[in-house]
This record gives sequence, C-alpha cells and structure tokens, in this order.
Amino acid sequence: MHWHLALKFKTLTAVILFSIPLSATCSDSSKVVFKFDIKSEITPGAARTVSRALDQAVAHKADYVIIDLNTYGGMLDAADSIRTALLNSSIPSIVFIDNNAASAGALISIACNRIYMRSGSSIGAATVVDQAAKALPDKYQSYMRSMMRSTAEKRGRNPKIAEAMVDPRTYIPGINDSGKVLTFTASEALANGYCDGMAETLPEVLAAESLGDAQVIEYHSGTIDKIINWLMNPAISGMLILVIIGGIYFEMQTPGVGFPLIAACVAALLYFAPLYLEGLASNWEVLVILAGFVLIALEIFVIPGFGVSGVSGIALVMLGFILTLLPNEGFDFTFAPAKNIYSSVTTVLASITLSIILMFVFGGRLIKSRLFGRLILQDEMKAEHGFSTAAGAEFTAGMKAIAYSDLRPSGKIMIQGKVYSAVAESYFIPKGTPVTILETDGIKITVTDRTL
Repeated sequence: MHWHLALKFKTLTAVILFSIPLSATCSDSSKVVFKFDIKSEITPGAARTVSRALDQAVAHKADYVIIDLNTYGGMLDAADSIRTALLNSSIPSIVFIDNNAASAGALISIACNRIYMRSGSSIGAATVVDQAAKALPDKYQSYMRSMMRSTAEKRGRNPKIAEAMVDPRTYIPGINDSGKVLTFTASEALANGYCDGMAETLPEVLAAESLGDAQVIEYHSGTIDKIINWLMNPAISGMLILVIIGGIYFEMQTPGVGFPLIAACVAALLYFAPLYLEGLASNWEVLVILAGFVLIALEIFVIPGFGVSGVSGIALVMLGFILTLLPNEGFDFTFAPAKNIYSSVTTVLASITLSIILMFVFGGRLIKSRLFGRLILQDEMKAEHGFSTAAGAEFTAGMKAIAYSDLRPSGKIMIQGKVYSAVAESYFIPKGTPVTILETDGIKITVTDRTL
C-alpha cells in the first residue's frame, strides 16, 4: 500500500518537473549575452565592427547580442550591411536606444528582434539626405522605403509605419497624418509596436528580458582594429602622405631601388590598406595619384621649365589623396558629410605643403648626409678641380664624351680633358659610359648613350 502511494507520488513529481519550461529550470547565469556599441556615424568602419562583433558572439556561443545604440545615422550602404548582418544572424538581437536612432540608426534598430528605449529618446526620421541635410531625389527614397518596409515585415512590425519614417506622404490615421516624416518618442514607439519596453540603463534592459543574472561579454576591438583606427587618424594619414611624397622625391634624385623608394612603398601600404578595408579607397583613385606623379616626373626630367604638366600632376596627386579619404561614389559626394570633405582637404593640403617645405629646408642636408652618401653625387664642380662651364664652349652634335659620373639624369661628362655638367637623354647613364652629345642649349648639354 505504502509502496503504491510512493510510486504515484514519484510519477506525479516527474510529470510536474517535465512540464516546466527548460528556461525556468535553469539559472539566468547559464545565459550568455554579447554586448557591443554603435555610438558614432554609420560608416563602413562601423559595419566592419558589427560584423566582427557578431562573429565574436558566435565564437562565445552567445544566446543574445545587445547593442547600445546612439547615432544620428550615416551612410546608407553601411547601414544596409549592418541590417543584413543582424537579419541573417542566428543569435537574437536586442537594441537599447540610449538617445537617438535617427535615419540609418532607425533602420538598424528595426532590424533587431527587440527594441528598448530610454525615456526622452527617439527613433525615425529616415529620409535620405545629402551633406546639407536636403532630401535626395526619389530614387534614393524609394530604396530606403523598401528596406525599411522589408525589415519591419521580417521583425513583425507595421511596415507602413517604417515607410512613414522615410516618406512624409505615407498617411496613417492617428499616427502620421501631419504630412511630415515620422519620428517616434519612446512612449509613442511603445504604443505602436516599435519599442518593446522602456529602460534607463542596460541592466534594466537585461532584467526586463529575464537576463539579469546572465553572463555579459563585451566586444573589444582587436589589435588589427586598433592599428587600422590609428592609421586612419588624420594626423597619421598626413604623415604617411608626407613620407610617400618625400620618398618619391628623393628616389628621383637617387635612381635605383633604395631607401627612399622603400620608405615610400611602406608608407603607401600603410596609407591605402586601411582605406581599402574601410571601403573608402578605390582602384581608380589610386590610379589618379599615380598619374599625377607620372606628370610631375615628366615635368622634372623631360619637359623643360615648369608648366601644365607639373601643375596638372600636383592637382591630380592632391585630388587622388582627397578622394581616398572620402566616402564618395565616383564624383558623387552625396553621402560625404561636409565635415569629412573639410577634414580630407585640410589633411592633404597640410601634408603636401609641409612636405614641400621640408624638401626645400632639409632636402640638401639629407642628400649630403651619410645615409645618401653612396647613392648620389655630392661633390661640387669647382674650377680648381678641372670642372668647366659649357658657356662659350663650342660643342657640336655628335661629339664624343665619357660619363665622368653617374647621370641620374643630371651629372658630369668629360670632353677633351675637361669636365662639364650634362643631362642624360635617358633616365640613367652609369659612370664611365661613352656618350654622344645630342645638343647644347646655353650651358645645358644633352647627351645619350645610344649609338647614333
């Protein structure tokens, strides 16, 4: 009898236990929440950070990701990348709107599974605008409307409300009937299904989601991210531009693969690599810079004087460097904020100006230093050492001479026991090479090592 009752009691206990949800039987401490911030302009860099953060969340086997968000928006393509990453993530996402979720920030928030807002915060105003805050043509608005609608549908929210955040023509009785772009306060968003709760702090958000005792892991940028951010600092970018220009200048003075060219190549790699990773630099922008340097080289070594080629080269170099720092599409600067344009122009102008000043002030000293002692010609052409000027001398085309020094392309030649300054037709003629005079123009002698 007692045994029969005991069996019934055990059976009843088992039924009750297995009827309770698993989440209720486990402590919240068994849950893992991965947290990261979006508290800046939405750029390719922000999209890259979100992608890495979601990868880290998967690696930590997180049950949820929570985003602490406060942004006025940013670039549409970067926001779309973040939206897509959140929609495709296998980990449920929670966003805490700390203050603002405007424009691209609204799109990102709607892409999350759950939305919490601080009192006094807002969400909406997702009309696509240019750097002057003017609405762009309808083709841009149409794309944004479709993204907002599809994202809202994916998360079970009213797509008409999402569209009204972009288009003031979207009429929703009692919600958007003023003919203005829709922006919700926290309480309005809560009343219309665009907010799942109000909270003042992240711990309150976790408590509302029954995750008060969950293990919270915060995203920390890796070494590579820190290096990229450091290299993209305007001051560092400016220094790299200076090294690139200075290295190329000194390499032109000392032909051959040497220290100046190596320094320029390393600086170029450090300058362009992070810009490629952030989606700012394009191949055609790099080609613009290279074309500029080619024109400058032609002006220095081929075309006498300083004219159209040199000015055009400098302009192309400056333009190319400025473009690599901007989030432009070709020559469309619609999504390039005015402050970014100003910062880019200032950085490039300051770097090029400083490099020119340093070349004039320190270039001579550096060329005569030990470092360059074996690379370039240092001695002066003095009469007591047997050097002469071509002024008054009678030279004719076809006369033979010997390269008294390396011509890079300028240097010295010896004719009839006397040394004169000369310029090589080609870029470089080594010392001791037989040369032929092509022409003379005042004190300038042009020679070649070609067989005439």
